[in-house]
Amino acid sequence: MEKRENIHKKRKWLRYGVLVVLTLCITVVFYSVYQYKSGLSEASNSQFKDEQKNFDDFQGAEPQFGEINILLLGSDSRGEEHARSDTLMIAHYNQNTKKMKIASIMRDSYVDIPGFGKQKINAAFAFGGPELVRKTIKENFDVEINYYAIVDFEGFSKIVDIAAPKGIEVEVPYEMSYGIGMTLQPGKQLLHGDKLLGYVRFRHDRLSDFGRVARQQEAVSKIKEQAVSLHNLVNLPKILGVATTYIDTNVDSPTILSIAKGLLAGKSTKVESIRIPVDNSYVDETVNVGAVLKLDFEKNQEALKDFLASNETENATSF
Repeated sequence: MEKRENIHKKRKWLRYGVLVVLTLCITVVFYSVYQYKSGLSEASNSQFKDEQKNFDDFQGAEPQFGEINILLLGSDSRGEEHARSDTLMIAHYNQNTKKMKIASIMRDSYVDIPGFGKQKINAAFAFGGPELVRKTIKENFDVEINYYAIVDFEGFSKIVDIAAPKGIEVEVPYEMSYGIGMTLQPGKQLLHGDKLLGYVRFRHDRLSDFGRVARQQEAVSKIKEQAVSLHNLVNLPKILGVATTYIDTNVDSPTILSIAKGLLAGKSTKVESIRIPVDNSYVDETVNVGAVLKLDFEKNQEALKDFLASNETENATSF
């Protein structure tokens, strides 16, 4: 009799346990859907993807040996038909080491754009979208790109505000105002989405575009640190809802999940970065398309390949 009662109690607790787990699963699903729709609603007025032209299909190579190169393009077209890319980066992720690296290519780099001759590299996006940028990088730097992601700057601000509601801490070196629609005072401070966007876009300082590239790399590294926090695991559906509207990408879901899992596993790992052109590998010139950086391609090809292939390079910096 006592044995039968014990069995009855165990079955009762088992039913309760299953009910609790089922209730939690349903709650998580409803919460995720609600958060995702909340993210979509915050981005509902965006016309970003509608403004993207029908470019040629992206022909990126399949990743090899767990090494993934993603072309990151920052866009602020404001409805313009022939907008140039304001930001050009290669995000490199190694699925084996779980490390992420960022290579920034300066927008005024004077390169051969297939079918268009010598131009600034940021013109490639206007002429032929991410596929032409991929071809341009391959021709000039001999680096294969596997995927692309075009990020709208309005979406950048919204994603930062969700991922880092308390802001991103930076050191503003001097007053920044010209060309960014706001005034940032010097000193260490927390910047929210719109102000962080102004911080990374400001280029009218003594370092010109070189300073802007350094700030962009700093921001990417610090946003990555926030992205792997517990807070953002909870807010991931909302972030994805906003990202769906403001990011145009061909990265498939399994790859995104693999990268996200890897970044969580190696969340303390710093993001290494490099700027192309590297020091002492270019000259300033003025040509028919304006002021450009004329590169020593042999030196920059070697620097970029070494950076992407190894864990350390003397030209790289970590934030």
